[in-house]
Amino acid sequence: MDNEQLQGTTETMADYEEHFDDANPWNRVIDYMEKGTVLPVKVEGVVNGGVIAMVEGIRGFIPASRLSLSYIEDLESYLLADIEVKVIEADQANNRLILSAREILKANEKKAKEELLSSVQVGTVLTGTVESIQTYGAFIRLENGLSGLVHISQISTERIKTPEQVLKIGDEVNVKVIGIKDGKISLSMKALMEAKKEEEEIHVEIPKAENIGTSLGDLFKNIKL
Repeated sequence: MDNEQLQGTTETMADYEEHFDDANPWNRVIDYMEKGTVLPVKVEGVVNGGVIAMVEGIRGFIPASRLSLSYIEDLESYLLADIEVKVIEADQANNRLILSAREILKANEKKAKEELLSSVQVGTVLTGTVESIQTYGAFIRLENGLSGLVHISQISTERIKTPEQVLKIGDEVNVKVIGIKDGKISLSMKALMEAKKEEEEIHVEIPKAENIGTSLGDLFKNIKL
């Protein structure tokens, strides 16, 4: 076999090996894992501790803890559902393929939160509900779905020892956004109280000049000099 024939044979074998690699679904699955590819799948079965979905003809397992960001009461509710997943483990030798939707859900949640935060400005007045109380303040679930903290020093114009002196879980309150940093919202009830007090002081009714004059006249009219 001359060099030209040998070269032709080598190229043919290389092409075959490349085709063979592409034809192996495990190689494609591993590529998805390395690239972090988002894959649309359908939940085709429910098993103990999770659900089953197929990727490139390979049976993949999605643990219940990686199916949602919260606890799932009934896995059967996911049967035949269309979801998005990423490959987090691919082991051909042990025929083990693990998928997860959690990373995608967390990324989507983060993006949605960032979009909501971008629409909130310092100085905005919002309505919210007290969702939890800590020793250092109260967390308020705002009308836009975000949560913020009212520090204990921002709950009242008077000094209080505990938030429970003023608030209880479920209370609806008006709050002012006084700060946004690192994705956290600082709120104040005190600022609104102070603003209301200032407004009331400005609108105190002052007697008109003619009324003052009349009052002084009435006062001195019966005095004889």
